[in-house]
Amino acid sequence: MEPNGLEHRQAEAKVGRWVMGVCGFLLIAFFLAPMSIEPGTVQHLGARANAMDYVSEDGWGSSGSTPVAPHRHAGEDNHTHDDVAWSNLNPFAAFIYGFGDLNCHQKHERSWEVNNNQLPVCTRDVGIFMGLFMGGALFSRRGWNRWTVRDTCLSLFPDAWMDSTYQTNRRTLVWLGVGTLLCLPLIADGFLQLLTSYESTNLKRVLTGVPFGFGLGILTCAMFSARAGAFVGAGQVLLPGNATFVLAKSSQEAHEEE
Repeated sequence: MEPNGLEHRQAEAKVGRWVMGVCGFLLIAFFLAPMSIEPGTVQHLGARANAMDYVSEDGWGSSGSTPVAPHRHAGEDNHTHDDVAWSNLNPFAAFIYGFGDLNCHQKHERSWEVNNNQLPVCTRDVGIFMGLFMGGALFSRRGWNRWTVRDTCLSLFPDAWMDSTYQTNRRTLVWLGVGTLLCLPLIADGFLQLLTSYESTNLKRVLTGVPFGFGLGILTCAMFSARAGAFVGAGQVLLPGNATFVLAKSSQEAHEEE
């Protein structure tokens, strides 16, 4: 029997491998895509996150090639690279650069170059996907379905470490605290740039992106793995510190009987 009370953890391992595989593929593809096209093909990108700006050279999805685009702020370079249109690249590179176009601002000063081509995403996103890969890898090895997303996340800690947390029912506090710690480096680095004259470096962007991505990877795995239906009832879930789940309705009924 597994530490969560079930006979196996095949579903959890599968979810972890999927997250690890998808994020690992994208992470590697960020470096392979620039190598699959001619040197100097993709340079000086910089547009908007969550929008398509480099689909074509003109027309729909060409906002990134506008000499002075409305999303560029004062002091930023207004240069463009009019030949950049990921729809003209080979299918593999087009898919990866299209993914980057939709999800990342792609600012060239915050991105690395490979083969004299800018990567499809910025260094912050490279760090985030590193963390996502690591989170999926760890969850695939030692993540357990424990009914709720919160408790499934906490299953990564050795049970001996969590005894007092469960005995005093401080699970939510610990869960939120660990999540905040993982997000804090990225939040601090990003907002300091936004609100002050501080300018981060690409290495710092990677290093602060990794813990955020790691936490996001664990959370993603837990969201797909936490399944109450896998248990006969809440009492079947094994928790640290000999703690047990008591359904709210049952607890209220017991209180009324007293």
